[in-house]
Amino acid sequence: MPDAGRIIAGTARGIRLDAPGEGTRPLADRVKETLFGILEGAGLAPWPAPFLDLFAGSGAGGIEALSRGAPRATFVERDRRAVTVIATNLARARLSQGATIVGRDAIGFLQEAPEVAGAFGAVLLDPPYGDATLLPALERLAEPGARWLAEDAVVVAKHFWRDAPPPRVGGLVTARSRRFGDTALTFYIRGADQP
Repeated sequence: MPDAGRIIAGTARGIRLDAPGEGTRPLADRVKETLFGILEGAGLAPWPAPFLDLFAGSGAGGIEALSRGAPRATFVERDRRAVTVIATNLARARLSQGATIVGRDAIGFLQEAPEVAGAFGAVLLDPPYGDATLLPALERLAEPGARWLAEDAVVVAKHFWRDAPPPRVGGLVTARSRRFGDTALTFYIRGADQP
């Protein structure tokens, strides 16, 4: 089975994760390290926080969050093979108890009222490169009254560096960004004038 890297830190540090298949782009260790370094230490929002992993793939983002103390993580992934891999990776890391796996399309999931208890303090969006779902997903998260996000939530979009999402999406504004070769992370927080 293809490799999705390892858990970088926390209670499951060092455990290797499987990837669903050759066609996936697992969250690279260097990207994970920077992502969580910013979530934990940049003061953008409180950490640990409930974590939403959209377009979850191997589940590496949400599993890293659980390992680093997130009280719960929800994984949204439409591919059945990937859903099975997420469950296997969670079991291997002994982190299944705080996890919810939703086997469906991320946009469809976000169009409904939240099916999970409570809002999320951190969200990772990692759609396939070239897929047109990143902006609609950001717009759904940013909708007033959507109740997906905690008041001080951070939303992180992983994308091809040339396909950067807009600096403002609804009530979300870019707080910072980082580039790693072809991959980039854009961090959003609520704008000062937003509830």
